[in-house]
Amino acid sequence: MRILITGGAGFIGSALIRHLIQDTEHQVFNLDKLTYAGNLESLRGVADSSRYRFLQADIADSDAVSAALADFQPDAIMHLAAESHVDRSIDGPAAFIQTNIVGTYALLEATRAYWMALPESRKAAFRFHHISTDEVYGDLHGVDDLFTETTPYAPSSPYSASKAASDHLVRAWHRTYGLPVLITNCSNNYGPFHFPEKLIPLVILNALEGKPLPVYGDGLQVRDWLFVEDHARALLRVVTEGQVGETYNIGGHNEQRNIDVVRGICSLLEELAPARPAGVARYEDLITFVKDRPGHDQRYAIDAGKIQHELGWVPEETFASGLRKTVQWYLDNLEWCRHVQDGSYQRERLGASA
Repeated sequence: MRILITGGAGFIGSALIRHLIQDTEHQVFNLDKLTYAGNLESLRGVADSSRYRFLQADIADSDAVSAALADFQPDAIMHLAAESHVDRSIDGPAAFIQTNIVGTYALLEATRAYWMALPESRKAAFRFHHISTDEVYGDLHGVDDLFTETTPYAPSSPYSASKAASDHLVRAWHRTYGLPVLITNCSNNYGPFHFPEKLIPLVILNALEGKPLPVYGDGLQVRDWLFVEDHARALLRVVTEGQVGETYNIGGHNEQRNIDVVRGICSLLEELAPARPAGVARYEDLITFVKDRPGHDQRYAIDAGKIQHELGWVPEETFASGLRKTVQWYLDNLEWCRHVQDGSYQRERLGASA
C-alpha cells in the first residue's frame, strides 16, 4: 500500500512509520508541519529508505495537501497530526482549535476531492483512518467501568474537546459524503522517542538530573497505558483489516495510578542507573506533589475487546515489560533527549524531502 501519514514526525506517528518501513513493504509519505512536537531525529533510522518520503506542510494548507495527494496517490491516509498536550491546551487553546478542528476539516475536504476522482476500483479500496484518544470520553467514576466504542463523549479539556470535534467531523464526512473512514481511540501511549514534557520521560530525565518529580494532586489518577509499538501494530491492523465506518478502541490492558507509575520508574532507575545524582539517597525522595491540573480526569480505562475479537489484535507488552524497555531506551539515548531539551532538534531537518 501507499500510505500518507499526517503528523509522522510526532511520537505515535514516528513509531508507526518505523514499523511500516522496518517490518512491512508499504510505501510511506510523511506530511508533518514540524511544530515543537515534530522531531525528525525520531525517524533517522528509516529516513534513507527508498519507500519513505517527507514533506513539511500544514494539514490546514489545502493546496499543499492536495498537491501531495495528487503526487503520491495514496491508497490510505492515516491522520495523526494534532496538538495533543493537555496542559498546553489549557494555557493556549487556539492552536488546538486550529489544528485539530480546522486542520482536520481541511484535510477531509482535500481527501474527499482526491477520493472522488479515483477510479472505481481504487475508490472502493481507499481508507481514511483518523487516530484519536480515549480522552474524548471524559472520565470514569466506577472502579470497574470501561470506555467502549459507544461510550458518550464528555471531553473535559480544550485538547479533548478539539479531538472530539475532529472525530465528529470524520463521522459526518462518512455519513454525508460516503468517505470510507475508520476511527481509533487509544489510551495513554508511552515508549521510546516520547517528548520529554510527558509524564514518563519527564520523570526519567528529572530523576537522572536530581530534579523534583512532579505528581499532580494526590497522584491517584488512573490511566490505561499502551506501549507505542503495540499501538503502531494495532493501527496497521485497523487500516488494512478494519470495517469502514467503524470505531475501534485500542488499550494496553494496563491500568496504573500515576503515583505508582512514578514509583515504578524510580525502582527501575535504582536498578538500571544506581549512580544517583549527588545528594539523592533514593530516586523516590524526589517525588513532589504539586497543585492538580484544572479539570483533571480521575480515571481512564479502555475495553479493547472489539479490536481483539474482530481483528485479532492484543498488546504484546505488559506495563512492566514496556516500562523497563522505555527506561532503558532513555538511558541509552540521552543525546536524543538533550537535543529536545536544548531545542537543537528543531534546527535539524533530516529525511528525504518529497
